[in-house]
Amino acid sequence: MGDSHIDLWSHPALAAAVAAADWGAAFRTYRRLTGLSQTRLGERVGLVQSDVSDIERGRRRVTSADVQQRILSGLEIPARLRSEAERPAPAPVPALALAGPGPDEDLLARVTSVVSTGHRVDAATLDWLDRLLAEHRRAEDEIGSRPLVDVMRQQLRTVVDLYAGARGPLVDRVVRLASEHAQFLAWMAQDQGQPAAALAWYDRSHEWALEAGDANMAATTLSMKAHMAWSGGRGTRCVRLAEAARWSAPGTSLGVQGMAAQMAARGHALNGDADDAERLLDDAQDLICRASEHPEDEPPWMYFYGETWFTLQRGMAALHLRNWRTAVDHLTVGLDALPDEYRRDKTWYRACLAHALAGAGEPAQALTVAAASVSDAAAIGRPHSWNELHTTAAVLLRRGASEGDQLVAALREFD
Repeated sequence: MGDSHIDLWSHPALAAAVAAADWGAAFRTYRRLTGLSQTRLGERVGLVQSDVSDIERGRRRVTSADVQQRILSGLEIPARLRSEAERPAPAPVPALALAGPGPDEDLLARVTSVVSTGHRVDAATLDWLDRLLAEHRRAEDEIGSRPLVDVMRQQLRTVVDLYAGARGPLVDRVVRLASEHAQFLAWMAQDQGQPAAALAWYDRSHEWALEAGDANMAATTLSMKAHMAWSGGRGTRCVRLAEAARWSAPGTSLGVQGMAAQMAARGHALNGDADDAERLLDDAQDLICRASEHPEDEPPWMYFYGETWFTLQRGMAALHLRNWRTAVDHLTVGLDALPDEYRRDKTWYRACLAHALAGAGEPAQALTVAAASVSDAAAIGRPHSWNELHTTAAVLLRRGASEGDQLVAALREFD
């Protein structure tokens, strides 16, 4: 940026934001001064657009030293401003930075009073529960679903108990919040290979979404049921449910529409219908590009939906169509851009990349990627990532590659 770069960091608001490590304010000010979009800024600092949006809006704090360093380097922040920003924030436990989802003392007292005595619900209580759910979604990306199931069940009970104390427009907010919790529980059941429980929770979430008039959640539950069908190898059911998500809930956000379109594409790919898959992927890409221009219009559970995620979905479609090299290319690009906080998803897509490499006739690379994924797949990736690694081993063995035996041996250590 030359001399303009020096002038940029002389701006008092930008310098103050960096000194305070207020990255939300820093991102907003930097973009205002440079005219960069959230997507372009994200490319400089190694974050997807949805993460940039969450940081700017205060939904996510930058607590990772790695992410902070990427920001400092990517934005070329001068050394004179770095000393304060690089100083670690105080934490209750050394090296443990908490996201801080808890309410302040006044709000904590209000929440406790509402839950314990059935007093009327207020908007501040529901705002806090919204934020808490968002934090749990983020946590699940990193630690997997198993540690959170009991917590989320109890939290849903709390939300349902609030219904009796809700009045006026807050009634719909409570029902909507219950729907979001049920959808999250459904996803966690699906993630753990419990399809019956997942379907029951999706049905409950869909019913509550309709009651609350939440078209985005109603469509999302159908898309997620389509995802379940896809996971079970049922391409036609996947397409039908995804198409139902597209036409049954008018007025949904562009991102929610894009999710449904790409789910239909994956169903067609599973059935070997390349033309329909490519057509719908193009539709989904158009929707995601338009959605990225107005991220504030997207519901909170769509935080992961961005260009990186869509690149990975193109890779998955190519994998089903046995376009091995295309799958390898898309999955590699998507994984390189996916932040480390998405540990569970990274494990899954690495397993899929290993499968694509095996299919492409690159056994050594397939083994390298698969072996690096085994421990995480065993810890937080069962059954899906774990099964995909077994599929990769089977592909290698069918092709007579000795790497297949090596991968089987690595998997046996955790079986």
